[in-house]
Amino acid sequence: MNLIEIAQETFYIEAEALKRAAERLDQNFLDAIELIESTKGKLIVTGVGKSGLVGAKMAATFASTGTSSFFLHPTEALHGDLGMIGKSDTLLAISSSGESEELTKILPHIKRFNIPLIGLTGNRASSLVKYSDVFLDISVKKEACPLNVAPTTSTTLTMALGDALAIALMNKRGFKKEDFASFHPGGSLGKKLFIKIKDLMRTDNLPLIKERVALKEAIVVMSEGKLGTVLIVNDDKKLVGLLSDGDLRRALMRKDFDLDNPAIHYANSKPKCYHNTELLASEALEILEDNRIQLLPITNEAKQIIGVLHIHDLVNAGIQST
Repeated sequence: MNLIEIAQETFYIEAEALKRAAERLDQNFLDAIELIESTKGKLIVTGVGKSGLVGAKMAATFASTGTSSFFLHPTEALHGDLGMIGKSDTLLAISSSGESEELTKILPHIKRFNIPLIGLTGNRASSLVKYSDVFLDISVKKEACPLNVAPTTSTTLTMALGDALAIALMNKRGFKKEDFASFHPGGSLGKKLFIKIKDLMRTDNLPLIKERVALKEAIVVMSEGKLGTVLIVNDDKKLVGLLSDGDLRRALMRKDFDLDNPAIHYANSKPKCYHNTELLASEALEILEDNRIQLLPITNEAKQIIGVLHIHDLVNAGIQST
């Protein structure tokens, strides 16, 4: 076989193993869900080698989807970290053979404290199954490895089973995208659902001028403000116009262009603005994009300027439109 065919064979072997595992899900899976959901403490995941690496990912998935969880290496547990496991916790242990030495050494201590144990193994006759309250089968017919030695199919299946547990728990608990975002405030979803106009708008050193100010002075303020825009207000500090660098370029083409004329003469007298600072930043980005503008003035209910939101600030913050 050529390399493409070898790669395809890997996919086929692992896909077939996943299909067989899906078809053999039984009451044990439901019992594991019930046990995890009823856990008052944390779900602690443990495993050695490749199983440990998968276990660390599994714990991270649980933690980000509403199940308080962390990974504990069996060796560290034997040397003091066993105290990290409380009586209200549940242990999920992973071992393909069910006989990993480091893992089996902590199992008697786990049961001595009467801590519930969910065992993931491919060996029904193993020590791990003997100690487990719930056993989940991760056996495979063959590894994708041509020598049938390197954990490949088995680790893929184990990770998929962890995902299945996490997704089932999410559904049972009614876990919503807002809940997911609350665990990922720095991620794109968290930013989309939680960052608001008030969190990103600029409120200091705004490029403001009075409506009687000449265009030549407005250009100076525009340059100093570094926003490519000047906000024009009346004596009551209410927004009455907006002069952008685009407006300035268009003004240059007008026959009545004069630097001594009031800037308001060349400005947009009905600029798009917004007053609700609680609006999501992602929705504000849509307003900017839909209106093809770069800056959104933010006003209070009296139409007085309290800040501005620039599209560059949104982009730099990683905000994406909904």
